Amino acid sequence: MLRRTRTKLLRLFIAISFCLVSLQTGDAAEAHHAMVASEGAEASQIGLDVIEHGGNAVDAAVAVALALGVTNSASCGIGGGGFMLIYWAKDHKLYALDYRETAPKAASADMYFRNGKPVEELARTGALAVAVPGELAGLDAALRRFGTMPFSSLVAPAVKLAREGFVLSPHMARDIAFSASQIVKDPGFRAQFFDAAGAPLKAGARVRAPGLAALMDGLGDQPVERFYHGATAAQIAAFIKASGGILTTDDLANYRPVWREPIHLRYRGYDLYTMPPPSSGGIVLEMFGMIAPGHTEGLGLNSPAYLAQLIEIMRQGFVDRDRYGDPAFVKVPVAELLSPAHLSEARQQALHHLTVPNIASARDHGTSNFCIVDKAGNVVDVTTTINTIFGAKIMVPEAGLILNDEMDDFAVAPGVPNAFKLVQSQTNAIAPGKRPLSSMSPLIALRGRAPAMVVGASGGPTIITGVLQVGLNILDFGLSPEAAVSAPRIHEQSQPPTVFTEAAMPATTIGALRQMGYPIKVVPELGAVSAIRITPGMLDGAFDPSKGGGAVGN
Repeated sequence: MLRRTRTKLLRLFIAISFCLVSLQTGDAAEAHHAMVASEGAEASQIGLDVIEHGGNAVDAAVAVALALGVTNSASCGIGGGGFMLIYWAKDHKLYALDYRETAPKAASADMYFRNGKPVEELARTGALAVAVPGELAGLDAALRRFGTMPFSSLVAPAVKLAREGFVLSPHMARDIAFSASQIVKDPGFRAQFFDAAGAPLKAGARVRAPGLAALMDGLGDQPVERFYHGATAAQIAAFIKASGGILTTDDLANYRPVWREPIHLRYRGYDLYTMPPPSSGGIVLEMFGMIAPGHTEGLGLNSPAYLAQLIEIMRQGFVDRDRYGDPAFVKVPVAELLSPAHLSEARQQALHHLTVPNIASARDHGTSNFCIVDKAGNVVDVTTTINTIFGAKIMVPEAGLILNDEMDDFAVAPGVPNAFKLVQSQTNAIAPGKRPLSSMSPLIALRGRAPAMVVGASGGPTIITGVLQVGLNILDFGLSPEAAVSAPRIHEQSQPPTVFTEAAMPATTIGALRQMGYPIKVVPELGAVSAIRITPGMLDGAFDPSKGGGAVGN
């Protein structure tokens, strides 16, 4: 009885605080005790409120993830999955939690073939594209191991946003307009994101998700039991079966998140930690390792010489990415790939053009990232996704549940690129229960035993190169997170050798790269990166304004 009363009071306290507390938010912030940088101002404030009311960074991460699943549902939500990297100050240790989606047990390597030919669209849109969601199982696992607050109190702000409504951000409005021709066909999407005349809602409109509010509110303090079993699981499975998919109640009941050992690289006085496979964090570390012997500061930030070196190192990193996959199904030689011998060889290959890979170029898509530092010095870096914009473009209507299209992150067939234009090897082939390779790469840097930086990103394969460049901007060039995130970025992911550059890159620099022979494609932006720099008594954080993010602290 006492616990139930405490839970109700906590839920009420956080929900009321979310309405009343109004600290300054923005794309950058400075603080002395705690900080949250995320892809939503409301979500960042919710996370900070949790910390101010006695919660820790993991408690806050659960609340932020759930809130983002409402306000930024084109990119993430409880119909998807993700990775959580944790630095726990009490024991100076890092923990890695993998709650990536898994292929249903009925999945097979040839499931997207029709008349002997692969049909890639089946892996991107519709019920066959849906993998088993891991989000709630992962959040619950993190909360049970490190949290101090009941789940019901942490989901309460997200329930409030979904039930009472939130203001549609410009970024979400663009995602709705971009996907309108597909999602308008789905009754759930049409009711939530379109007006009575069938036109996409515009930025500033108030959006409500009553079905999602009821679903989340009904989770209580047993989110795994109530989502992966019983009536909700039956409802999800029945909807997917009726829509032509293969995910079953057994798939949901058998889903488990996995605690993994973080991987590590020593870099110029820092210890860099990230997620192991099926994350691409190892590729980020490999790129850092290839850069390490050079003198980047002397070349000058975003000078043509510096960018030319980055381009070649990025390309080589994506070549080695072909060796990555789910470690439960393939042996990923992470230690070998991060060894001094391989890093030296890869650097030579990269800078002397000794490889001719065959991987296509990328474009930005969904996913969401956020970083949190609490008063005790705990750090959490989360990247979460439903894969492409609005996932599989279908919604369980009564539950307001947007489903992922994570099956497209597998290698659907030899030579067939996925939605991110990545052609992948057989190490990432589809198999029942397997987790697809991901570009998500949360990163925490330590100086000695203390955190010095946390950085993460969203945006498909541009996550890898975005985390790399912002990390270099802070660690090597000494930029503030705001300046590091704002500096224009490039992206190269191997052949065809197109180099993407943000429009903010100086025209003279772009011209110099073209003169070097690089095919350049100028784009408005490349992903979205969040970062917090941690020094004694000071937190300095920033988030890309491109997705309407917010950084708050106290």
